[in-house]
Amino acid sequence: MTTLLVEDIGLLVHGDRAIAPVRDTTLRIEDGIITGIGTGASAPDQVLSAGGLTVIPGLVDGHVHPTFGEWTPAQNAVGWIHNYLHGGTTTMVSAGELHIPGLAFDALTPELVLSIAITSKHTTGRMRPSGVKVEAGTVLLVPGMTEEHFDRAHREGIDQLKFIFYDWNRLGDGEAQRYMQWAHDRGMTVKMHSGGVSRSGSSRVAGADVVLAVRPDVVGHISGGPIPPPDADISAIIAGLPDTYVEVCSSNNYRATTLVIDELTRLDRLDRLTLGTDTPGGTGVIPRGMLRNICYLASVCGVDPVSAVAAATGQTARAHGLNTGVIADGMPADLLVLGPITGSMATDALECFALGDLPGIATVLVDGVPLVATRSEQTPPPSRSVTWRGAEPRPVAAQAAPVDAHTAGCC
Repeated sequence: MTTLLVEDIGLLVHGDRAIAPVRDTTLRIEDGIITGIGTGASAPDQVLSAGGLTVIPGLVDGHVHPTFGEWTPAQNAVGWIHNYLHGGTTTMVSAGELHIPGLAFDALTPELVLSIAITSKHTTGRMRPSGVKVEAGTVLLVPGMTEEHFDRAHREGIDQLKFIFYDWNRLGDGEAQRYMQWAHDRGMTVKMHSGGVSRSGSSRVAGADVVLAVRPDVVGHISGGPIPPPDADISAIIAGLPDTYVEVCSSNNYRATTLVIDELTRLDRLDRLTLGTDTPGGTGVIPRGMLRNICYLASVCGVDPVSAVAAATGQTARAHGLNTGVIADGMPADLLVLGPITGSMATDALECFALGDLPGIATVLVDGVPLVATRSEQTPPPSRSVTWRGAEPRPVAAQAAPVDAHTAGCC
């Protein structure tokens, strides 16, 4: 058994908005699992002194578009998952591998979308690019699927599905509702592209009439991705589906996001909020996108920073059925050590978020392994340093080399 003790934690934020943060504490990790908060360890193999900084769960990006490992041709992005790791993202959920060159969005068949998802599940999803937990292989739901397609997806370990290119002119025939039932029978999560058309231009507008009829588990980018539903539809969706998660992405309409937050706050249901970046895509590649989402919610929308962190961690993980995002006994040690950078008036990471200041990341752990040991490549360093004792931390390199876009035939 390998034991890591994280000591001198100035503030620990659990990733659950119902649990108050703890000051001046420690964290014990055994074989990558959290086994104690506020307790020590006899003769630990490693000791990480957090230097009085803040510890929060690793960020869970609920909306990414991987294609082939760390290459996504929508932005000719190579190595982007490595950069997101250094921006604090330790887990990400595919919202569909739809940027494959030559993929005809108007000619998707059940066999094609299932094959793409299976391939991605057993390649990108298996390799953990740069050590990040990538929930890859999301089936894009199209007309004409049978229950056997859902059985095959389930047998392959696929548990994420998405409505995006579905023909909503056929909403009244009951097929979409059958898909929801088949998915739930197999423990799958269904996300729906809401609002106006996607970058592909192939989807139909999905407003309150569509969302309320289908009742997905997660309403994707409800405040824009890039165009949100009308304001009245946003309010109707949030009120009409009281147990459905709603997602805000970096590709949002900022005004509409304030409406989403106001509606959730009015209903006292900020626990339904999830976050993502919706990248790489037309919005670009944003390694610090999840941090920026938290800052925007806390500094502009008036969300308590503890709730903003929960939306970016535990709530997004729970919405997608993932076992991460919360600092608690028995959970994977997916963690960030971060704090104010030089020049910030904040004294801890929560104050950074409330002020809208980007915090600096010192350490990123995935399953207790330091993938970033002392300083992120994507943020300025925090004003205080972390130190290690015992066995020297050895960050894990990517398990497979990223594809070079120029040699892969990218145009």
